[in-house]
Amino acid sequence: MIKLGLACKCPKCHKGSIFQEGLTLTLRDQCAECGLDLSKNDSADGPAVFLIFILSFAIVPLALIADAMFEIPLWLHAVVWTTLILLLTVGSLRPIKAYIIALQYKHRPRDWE
Repeated sequence: MIKLGLACKCPKCHKGSIFQEGLTLTLRDQCAECGLDLSKNDSADGPAVFLIFILSFAIVPLALIADAMFEIPLWLHAVVWTTLILLLTVGSLRPIKAYIIALQYKHRPRDWE
C-alpha cells in the first residue's frame, strides 16, 4: 500500500495514474488503464490532517533543538521553518492522498462498486 501511495497509482490495477497531469491534487474521473471510477472517492481532509500531525511532530522539535544549539534569530526561524514546511507539504500531499485512497479501496470495497 505504501509503494502504491508513493507512486500515485490506481489502487485496482496498480498501473494508471490517479491524478490529472501537472502539479495538481485533482483526481482523474477514472483510471486510464482499468476504468476504475475514481469520482466515487472521498478522502476529504484526511490526507491534510495526517500531514499536519506528521510534520508538526517532526518539525517543532527540530526548531526547538536548533534554537537551543545555535541561538538562531526569530526572523531566520520564520524563513527556514516556513520554507521547509511548505516544501515538505507540497512534496508529500499527493502521495499521502494516494495512500488514503488505496486504503479506502482495500478496506471499504463497497464504496467503489
